[in-house]
Amino acid sequence: MCAIIGCLLSPVIILPAILGTVIYYVRKHKQGIQFKKHTDEPGKVFIVTGSNTGIGKEIVRELAKRGGTVYIACRDLKRCEQARLEIVRESNNPNVFSRELDLNSLDSIHKFVAGFKREQDKLHVLINNAGIMRCPRRLTKDGFESQLGVNHMGHFLLTNLLLDVLKKSAPSRIVVLSSVAHTKGNINFSDLNSEESYDEIAAYSQSKLANVLFARELAKRLEGSGVTVNALNPGSVNTELARDWNSPKGYFIRYVLKPLMWPILKTPKSGAQNSIYLSLDPDLVKVSGRYFHNCQEEEPASAAQDDATARRLWVESEKWTGLDTSKLD
Repeated sequence: MCAIIGCLLSPVIILPAILGTVIYYVRKHKQGIQFKKHTDEPGKVFIVTGSNTGIGKEIVRELAKRGGTVYIACRDLKRCEQARLEIVRESNNPNVFSRELDLNSLDSIHKFVAGFKREQDKLHVLINNAGIMRCPRRLTKDGFESQLGVNHMGHFLLTNLLLDVLKKSAPSRIVVLSSVAHTKGNINFSDLNSEESYDEIAAYSQSKLANVLFARELAKRLEGSGVTVNALNPGSVNTELARDWNSPKGYFIRYVLKPLMWPILKTPKSGAQNSIYLSLDPDLVKVSGRYFHNCQEEEPASAAQDDATARRLWVESEKWTGLDTSKLD
């Protein structure tokens, strides 16, 4: 018996057990607040961009479970359809639809919106979830630096083209996914398209700051319409967002650092909670122009509260996307 007890108290057994317990509780704590409030969403229509994997897919899954009609809007229609079939089987909700949307292309955005409006005359929640991160410099089909083009310009056009349906469906909501990276961002109007110089981290941070500024300016423009718009930081989440990190530094982060960080990374399901909260919580029906993290309001960086920059970015975004918002309902 003493031998057995001595074996159980051996450092070889005790230390891994302690380490495993610590990792378990750290990981559990890092998952953040979970949105558990009951809501019923039959009759509500949702669009979630970039939602065949990661955070977006988990958002769609939860909305479908609650009875919503959900449009999965993605560039890769094959993966989009695979995600749709999985979620329909799991939720027993047939009202989940896969539709092609390539935010790299203004033409694709126009086609998606036209198709959606042929099918639906209402939209209660638009979730601008899609994004790319720290990729090598490349251009969208319309010549935009891709991180600014996909993360901001594409969603800017998409949102504005859907505002008429959102207004008719009020009370309705727009949810804009940003990042803590916005705190390091700067809107470089002298080189907005990163033509003179390019830094993948700076470009990403600029695009995420643009997200918060867009939400802030749009909220002002939508006052009294019954449509709210809020931005959020989902936190550090274990998703495919780092798929474009193909530099030596990127490989180190993806294959060495990321596995080591596993205990402090949120699962996609936990990363989706903030978006679900902003989309569904009845207490937020009149809350607009704010920034949230972990299902709680936070103050964004001072640069994200600069109304002059937000207005100027809006004007530039109109020019880039060829949008005349004065002609929109």
